[in-house]
Amino acid sequence: MLRYVLRRLLTAIPTLFVIVTLAFFLMRVAPGGPFNQEKGLNPVIKANLERVFHLDEPLWKQFLFYLQNLLRGDFGPSYNLPDFTVGEMLYDGLKVSAQIGGYALLLALIFGTALGVVAALNQNRGSDYAVVALATAGSTIPTFVIAPLFQLFFALTLHWFPVGGWGGGAFVNKVGPVLTLMLPQLAIVARLMRGSMIESLHAHHIRTARALGLSDFAVVVKHAMRGAMLPIVSYAGPAAAALMTGSVIVETIFQIPGIGRYFVDGALNRDYTLVMGTVVLIAIFTVLFNLIVDILYAVIDPRVRYD
Repeated sequence: MLRYVLRRLLTAIPTLFVIVTLAFFLMRVAPGGPFNQEKGLNPVIKANLERVFHLDEPLWKQFLFYLQNLLRGDFGPSYNLPDFTVGEMLYDGLKVSAQIGGYALLLALIFGTALGVVAALNQNRGSDYAVVALATAGSTIPTFVIAPLFQLFFALTLHWFPVGGWGGGAFVNKVGPVLTLMLPQLAIVARLMRGSMIESLHAHHIRTARALGLSDFAVVVKHAMRGAMLPIVSYAGPAAAALMTGSVIVETIFQIPGIGRYFVDGALNRDYTLVMGTVVLIAIFTVLFNLIVDILYAVIDPRVRYD
């Protein structure tokens, strides 16, 4: 297993290099720049700023300079917020996005798994149809519709929660974005769990377990769910990377200072280093969570071996 993990980490290096390269040059292809304003800067001031940030160098030199800093763990300064480094901004944003995304994913996995199991055990009955209907609605209604509806009903009408803002991480400020992120994930997890659980319940080893006289609890929890969890684990890896590194729509609507909002601000203001730092962070999280998924596969399913 250790050799497999090391091999995966080594193969992640060229993957990250390709992602960084594509993101770097695609950012430069887009029109405009970090110091292009509507009213325009004084040409002398603009030239000085570009010289300070090495933007007057040839593009290939800028790329090598960025790689050199990146290898040292330095994401560079923010062009539009020079008092802050990109590393500081991403650290602060990650603490917020990880909380929102982590809570949303955890609740989605718990309740989605429970609903999927209930639907599978009551196939073609009322509870099964209810879960399927809920999952279909949750997976088809986008977050940019759920978020304003939550604000309109629970914040502006009932006054239970604030419309937006982080509020220093207060519980009431987390409820809206967490529920908004959770509902689509819950729907997907419930549908995946229902399908995989139905397939697992019809497997030969489950029939053997029932024939040996095992209780329904032992058959479902100890045997059927173990095999049914594999699709959930596969989905949870990329979902965790996406949720915990910020949701652009939810963080913008609820005015949350997470990574997703930083990414939007950086793209609109052509803040190259901020956008690049966000892309690198998302890529690293994606690689790590996919590696964790592969390891969990071997833990859950004894038939999976990486030696």
